[in-house]
Amino acid sequence: MNWWETDFVAVRGNKLLVAGRDAAALAERYGTPLYIYGKDRILERYARLEDALARHSPLPSRICYAMKANSHRGILRLLQRRGAWIDAVSPCEVETALKAGFPAERIIFTGTSVSRADLRSVFAVDRLTVNIDAAEQLDLMSEVKRDFPSRVIRVSVRWNPGIGRGFNARVITAGKRSSDGTPIKFGVEGKKVLGVFARARKLGFRPVGLHQHLGSGWVREDFPMVRAAVDRMVRKAREIEKAGFPLEFLDFGGGFGPRYLKSRAVFPVEDHIAYIARTVAKAGLGVKALAIEPGKYLVGDAGVLLLSVEYVKESYGNIFACVDGGTYNTVPRPAIYLQAHHEIVNASRVDGPVKARITVAGNICETGDVFGRERMMPLPGSGDLLGVLCAGAYCRSMASNFNLREIPREVLL
Repeated sequence: MNWWETDFVAVRGNKLLVAGRDAAALAERYGTPLYIYGKDRILERYARLEDALARHSPLPSRICYAMKANSHRGILRLLQRRGAWIDAVSPCEVETALKAGFPAERIIFTGTSVSRADLRSVFAVDRLTVNIDAAEQLDLMSEVKRDFPSRVIRVSVRWNPGIGRGFNARVITAGKRSSDGTPIKFGVEGKKVLGVFARARKLGFRPVGLHQHLGSGWVREDFPMVRAAVDRMVRKAREIEKAGFPLEFLDFGGGFGPRYLKSRAVFPVEDHIAYIARTVAKAGLGVKALAIEPGKYLVGDAGVLLLSVEYVKESYGNIFACVDGGTYNTVPRPAIYLQAHHEIVNASRVDGPVKARITVAGNICETGDVFGRERMMPLPGSGDLLGVLCAGAYCRSMASNFNLREIPREVLL
């Protein structure tokens, strides 16, 4: 059995199965490039989180799906029926979540560099919770609130705990600077948090929660740093409660995901949840609920992108499988994040006697438009089908029409 096989992607008779169906048959029916998502895999991942939260904490839990990972309507409706909450980062995401059936009270808006127009849109949605990303944001919020004089607007504060963690400099979302020196734009500095709570209340808002998000793509060795951030969060919550601000919830954000690479040890999600529950209980906080924000964890490995090989090219000793899609229009992560890795398999013959180092080249006029460099796989031929794994998160949602190429069809099975 290959390390990447799950109940969603598997091998039978040397062919790739996706959601129990032959990948070649799906490609023939729907065409390529093609995204395929698996309902059962998403629900199984959701159940794992739900069970872990229930086992380790007596408090009600909120699994807030980070819908920026994948906003497919079918996926949203699936999670809505399971009782999920939504982490939305734009008014359009809020609107999409509402159309998918999420009640406003299960939506948290976490914007950054928000505009007056953004605030008008979200303030118009009664019972939604708005995360405050900056002390200075309150000036705009106070101004816009005048248009909603009778509405009680629930707010929480996204604070920056001073430490962040992520697999790439571009996805570290807390701390002073990212690993490449980029200043971190997110969240309220620790020493300003109490002042934001006090001013929000004075301006007529209803503060109800504290939120943090460290970054994305954690692996096992990140756990000590993540635990330290949990400790800081709980200490800050205790400080807030002592200052006279009861907290309805603590939101510990996301950051954990599926296994993209064989050599990367998976982040211990259940240990993380247990540590959160234990630390909150030990602190004696009065919070009513615990929240987490999974995105990639729920949908990442529940998606596959199927591509057809148009021809195989040899140049200066390199072998290229030239496919009918481009990274910018399908799986942008390898082009944006240098460390991003998606396993690629020859779905037509997963294993074979003749193997070669293949660079999978897309159809976009950019040198960086490669799905994978020098990947060892059975030598593909024209008409073969390739499967790009873990294509359920930050693939379709980040895809563009660059070069005026179309974005592929999506199928939820």
